[in-house]
Amino acid sequence: MPQIIFLPHEEICPEGAVIDVEPGVTICAAALQHGIEIEHACEKSCACTTCHVIIREGFDSLGEAEEAEEDMLDKAWGLEPESRLSCQALVGGEDLVIEIPKYTINMVSEHH
Repeated sequence: MPQIIFLPHEEICPEGAVIDVEPGVTICAAALQHGIEIEHACEKSCACTTCHVIIREGFDSLGEAEEAEEDMLDKAWGLEPESRLSCQALVGGEDLVIEIPKYTINMVSEHH
């Protein structure tokens, strides 16, 4: 069973986290199931970029991003070549190391 290793994030998971996940679940769903509150303003419908994550290890084990995800990613804060929307990226068979960016472009977040 693959693991997702979340690097420390000041607000969402200050200590970092390591969780076991089933292949085929989205990164966002796995995080939320384990109490890691990744923002997802569009309710995981690929209509915003608030769940943007950077895959530091294991990127190639994820399926390719669809065009809708790539179009949304163009609007993400801190976009990198290994960026994905966690609501769209399905966990494959390898471990992942995930960085949650410090900021999102969601200016109406309840946390701001």
